Amino acid sequence: MSHKAGFVSIVGKPNAGKSTLMNALVGEKMSIITPKAQTTRHRILGIVNEEEYQIVFSDTPGVIKPVYGLQESMMGAVNDSLVDADIILLVTDINERYDESDVIEKLKNTASPFAVIINKIDKSTQEQVEAKIQYWIDTLNPNAIFATSALKEYNIEPVMDFILQKLPEHPAFYDKETLTDRTERFFVSEIIREKIFRLYEKEIPYSTEVIITAFKEEEIINRISAEIIVERDSQKNILIGTGGEMIKKVGTYARKDIEEFLQKKVFLEMFVKVLPDWRNRKNYLKRFGYED
Repeated sequence: MSHKAGFVSIVGKPNAGKSTLMNALVGEKMSIITPKAQTTRHRILGIVNEEEYQIVFSDTPGVIKPVYGLQESMMGAVNDSLVDADIILLVTDINERYDESDVIEKLKNTASPFAVIINKIDKSTQEQVEAKIQYWIDTLNPNAIFATSALKEYNIEPVMDFILQKLPEHPAFYDKETLTDRTERFFVSEIIREKIFRLYEKEIPYSTEVIITAFKEEEIINRISAEIIVERDSQKNILIGTGGEMIKKVGTYARKDIEEFLQKKVFLEMFVKVLPDWRNRKNYLKRFGYED
């Protein structure tokens, strides 16, 4: 019996709903989802295994024009995923205006089959959807166009059918028990970062990195230590809050989700550390996993 396997790259602008789409396709909460743009910083693989196929989904950072070193690294991850992909899904928000970005140019020249996903259509009219479909036919003429609401899991099945139809014959790339290429430590740091995105305004989330410094598995509890990195003392003060009130809130919400994710009791301690201009410093970017 033949076996299919391939890499599916999910690309798009921040806030188009890429991570929500990936979670709907994979059926697991792989990529953190928050209302703020630029949440995904790393390329995250989510793997769907069935007896006759393996789909390796790659959720990439949102497409932006990079301003500092961290963002350049993020866009490097996007470009790498386009080169590796057997199939590409360009996720767009029904209301978004798309300029002629590098990604559009790369898709015009790609040999890989690709589809445009017009997402968040649950609040739009039939006329808006039809106009947007025509726009993408004129702009890219992709192999397929799907109008979806990833959040409501509307019209996800046809996207899966398209992927299975285009998936090349190949042995599985990963062990069939594997769900992702990322470790538990990585997802724990992402859960903490998600809470920071949800609880703080303005520059705080974008200036923040979360590093797991200790992860001790004991019989009935996991003991986890995390460092929250910021760029300035003023950000540290905001993050901690009056009398440590805000950081306690982050810890409470994060611990609840981490326990659900690990299916185990968790003791979580967090420290805030200032590393000036870490987003532009190659040594820090490398240490935090953004540079090869």
